[in-house]
Amino acid sequence: MTEQRWFHRRGELAEAGWETVVDERTPGWEHTGIRVGRLEAGASLTLDGTGVERLIVPLSGSFTVSRVEGGVENRTVLNGRASVFDGPTDVMYLSAAATGTVTATGDSNGSGESRFLVATSPTDIVRPSCYMPVEDVPVELRGAGASSRQVHNFGRKESLDAARFIVVEVITPAENWSSYPPHKHDVHTPGHESELEEIYYFEVAPTRDAPEGVSEEHAFGMFSTYSSPAGDIDIDARVFTGDVALVPFGYHGPAVAAPGYDMYYLNVMAGPDPERSWLISDDPAHGWVRDTWDGQELDSRLPFTANDGS
Repeated sequence: MTEQRWFHRRGELAEAGWETVVDERTPGWEHTGIRVGRLEAGASLTLDGTGVERLIVPLSGSFTVSRVEGGVENRTVLNGRASVFDGPTDVMYLSAAATGTVTATGDSNGSGESRFLVATSPTDIVRPSCYMPVEDVPVELRGAGASSRQVHNFGRKESLDAARFIVVEVITPAENWSSYPPHKHDVHTPGHESELEEIYYFEVAPTRDAPEGVSEEHAFGMFSTYSSPAGDIDIDARVFTGDVALVPFGYHGPAVAAPGYDMYYLNVMAGPDPERSWLISDDPAHGWVRDTWDGQELDSRLPFTANDGS
């Protein structure tokens, strides 16, 4: 049975104009957060208060970010993308000393609505605010065969000078598996495993070769977690666009894209460890699966871009 404490449908965590809000006020949560906003062109949402670092990620459409830091206001244009399935996007990091306002400047998918996500982590450590253009986003094609997926590493230690969090997004083609083999990062073992709570934000859509008229509303995938010695958790859910899974501990995976539907998810991770690193431990019962990828070809549908279909 899926634990409602750790899994939430789109809109269940709505607050003050935001479709979804997860932060340190969420029961059982401490180190990470997200906000998901949906805006008509010209509309805005504010990012009030300091003491939290933020990464603004366009999901669809383009935006202007106005930030105030040290009494100085700056504006940055995020060109964005039509869809999360169009490859990576430019992003904006706001330091823990900055506040901001995000304004939708237009969408390119004909819906009249733009969407963005803000990854957050509470911290008093101030790293410089910065803009990352799309051409600087590291794109990794991970796995092989039916475990092939595409990872945008804009919020890893190697690519972003953040204070606490790690933020990445993953595209999994229809019928493929990701977050697999099941793994965990819930205990600090130097050089071996990090202690990180994790958020999954999902979007799912029909493949680009789906027949006309197939509803995005019915597009789905599957996601699972299960217990480890660090704690008991049980999520076995059909996931749709806008759903959120919270993983405070335990093994997580797989995330599976159903036939006919591509899956996207964005991860936010942070924890109490002194180092900002992502070290995982596979479930010993399933880790051997990685060896089976040797000699398999990468899925030919990758990479996803704005010009190529899936």
